[in-house]
Amino acid sequence: MSNLSLAYIFQQQQLLVDQDFQLPRVESLASDLQVSSGDQVIARDLLPNEPIPEGLQLVPIRQLLQYWTTSQFEQASRAIQLLEWRRNHRFCSHCGTPTQPHATEHAMVCPACHYRQYPRVQPCVITVITRGEDEILLAKNARNKTSQMYGLIAGFVEVGETLEEAVRRETEEEVGLKLKNIQYLASQPWPFPSNLMIAFKAEYAGGDLKLQEEEISDAAFFKFDQLPEIPFKGSIAHAMIMHVTQGQPVADDTKAWL
Repeated sequence: MSNLSLAYIFQQQQLLVDQDFQLPRVESLASDLQVSSGDQVIARDLLPNEPIPEGLQLVPIRQLLQYWTTSQFEQASRAIQLLEWRRNHRFCSHCGTPTQPHATEHAMVCPACHYRQYPRVQPCVITVITRGEDEILLAKNARNKTSQMYGLIAGFVEVGETLEEAVRRETEEEVGLKLKNIQYLASQPWPFPSNLMIAFKAEYAGGDLKLQEEEISDAAFFKFDQLPEIPFKGSIAHAMIMHVTQGQPVADDTKAWL
């Protein structure tokens, strides 16, 4: 058993786990990606025609949020993002030469011009907005045609922008509202594909709802005790909504964002 490595084996956004949603242990291959230095934890992609071993199953990584601890999900997030980065940087972006993995760093190195390509993280702000003592703003994503789930205002941080500026801009663009008292809450790695969700809370300061129709199909202020369908338990959006409506902590050290 000591020669076996704990393995994150992915097929796109699905992960190979046993019936208890735990990772398998496998023999390491030369092509495996080392997830953490000093530990026998590796990551690899399941080959297209590779059979699924008996006793294991492919489970969407989002589903594992409700079973795993925060540290387990964060390590899985690291694994899937590193694999995605390695697949996307097989060639040098400067000269087009095939790259090689660095011996000790997470970097793809060009043997011709020596340019190094490191993993990139895309910062994304997500904001829970309240009005008065008992109302929360929730919005329905226009691209979500199959459910009635309402979530929070979120968007990518632009070049040259502070996080607080991104919070204000995304809110004005998507629902036309002004904010005040913007405060940082928490963050969560979100490997879909390589985001860092940065959570804020803010208060309504003024304006009327005006929807950016290509992004938001509906938005409204809801009473804390009259919420519509909200994001699934385990997501940072769910934790943020529970934080302002029920006073729950945003993150917990034993379970992933419950």
